[in-house]
Amino acid sequence: MPYRILADATAIFHFAFVLFVAFGGLLVLRWRKLAWVHLPVAIWGALIEIANWTCPLTTYENTFRVRAGIQGYEEGFIAHHIYRLIYPPGLTRGVQLAIAIIVFVINTAVYARVFPIRRRAT
Repeated sequence: MPYRILADATAIFHFAFVLFVAFGGLLVLRWRKLAWVHLPVAIWGALIEIANWTCPLTTYENTFRVRAGIQGYEEGFIAHHIYRLIYPPGLTRGVQLAIAIIVFVINTAVYARVFPIRRRAT
């Protein structure tokens, strides 16, 4: 029972992490200091997605699921949970990279607005 709770809690945290990576920049519009948390999280999330790494949270969730007697999953967290919710079947690596680029562009635009580069007068 405790491992099932840990698996579910890890999945919920992982989902919140993914949402924060994708949309946390919008929170920075309101709370500028949140950039200190969001920027490294967004970079980490982008690296995992672009490099096709396995997120440690996926490993933890699978470990907890197996110890709880529930079957783990081979694909990553996003493929297992999120794709089924928001992406159509047959998602390709190219579409996955396009989504990562779109998230990057949106967050870059938000950060450019929040922290504009000012040129010094000569």
